[in-house]
Amino acid sequence: MPGLLLGDVFPDFEAQTTTGQIKLHEFLGDSWGILFSHPRDYTPVCTTELGQAARLHREFSKRGVKIIALSIDCLGDHHGWAKDILAYNCVDTECCSLPFPIIADSKRDLAVALGMLDPDEKDKDGMPVTARCVFIIGPDKRLKLSMLYPATTGRNFDEILRVVDSLQLTARKRVATPADWKPGECVMVPPSIPEEEAASLFPAGVYTKDLPSGRKYLRYTPHPEAQQ
Repeated sequence: MPGLLLGDVFPDFEAQTTTGQIKLHEFLGDSWGILFSHPRDYTPVCTTELGQAARLHREFSKRGVKIIALSIDCLGDHHGWAKDILAYNCVDTECCSLPFPIIADSKRDLAVALGMLDPDEKDKDGMPVTARCVFIIGPDKRLKLSMLYPATTGRNFDEILRVVDSLQLTARKRVATPADWKPGECVMVPPSIPEEEAASLFPAGVYTKDLPSGRKYLRYTPHPEAQQ
């Protein structure tokens, strides 16, 4: 993402959305946030993605995460398409609207500023459309994670939820999460923590995996919040 690095303060902006005019930082407040873009409304992969985001909305809310989507389509298309998304994905809502706003970036101002355009995917006028970007923003308004998918590959929103769990845990505790980690499973002790300090930080114990190198860097401990 040109110009946006992990740890940077995420740009504040004002935009039109399906729930009215918003200022991003004001919208997020003290919450975590996910801003994600999709190529176009009324397209197949995007319909499955936003449906999955709607289905998991309660799970994101439980974690104090606010979601906001973005594409280069107009507000009218966003509102009309929402009914298709909810119907196709059988999302149980009390009204005919998605549980999160969608930004209408029809002039591509935000897409350009945030590096969201996919140069290989163009609309009927030959203009690039938005790629499948994901930005996860912390309560401090700093960028914690970014992902960039091409238009042809739909995202796994269960994985995005898992990533949120990891980011939030590692923001609270001095641990790291291994490949394929899920909440409640053992975590890893970073090499930067000396053995003596690790013993006091993790009273349930630290377990070291023996390796051919003889180096004791692969250390596990039970989920730290189960040790309190």
